[in-house]
Amino acid sequence: MVERLDASMRMRRARRGAVLRLLLVVAVSGVGLTACTAGSDTLPAPVVVDLGEIDGTSIEVVEGNVIDLTGDDETYTEWTAEIDDPAIARFTPGRDDGSAQFNPGITAIAEGSTGVTLENGETGDTVSFTVEVAPATSGY
Repeated sequence: MVERLDASMRMRRARRGAVLRLLLVVAVSGVGLTACTAGSDTLPAPVVVDLGEIDGTSIEVVEGNVIDLTGDDETYTEWTAEIDDPAIARFTPGRDDGSAQFNPGITAIAEGSTGVTLENGETGDTVSFTVEVAPATSGY
């Protein structure tokens, strides 16, 4: 009986994770909608990057799109950001609203390049990288 409950709990957790990822994609896609032109039928996919793999790299993103920072399922709400030029990119902290969990992210506001340093207040981890924002073009 205990084994059956454990398996059932694992299945519920797996389904919850899949639903949360779907909700995140839907939410992030809604943010990108404002950057599309009236004649465009598709939205750009969010740029998904793993926090454990971006240190020292450059991440390219189109103006109006978002970078979804993944890879931390435990302390995702503890990340903060220092952005060298806040006119180019804006940080959104991770959060849990009780019904869904949202990864931290970065929104590309304007064309240009800016350095970003993320710090996790709980673990002490620090990650630094560059965000390169390309201009939005019609029909992307």
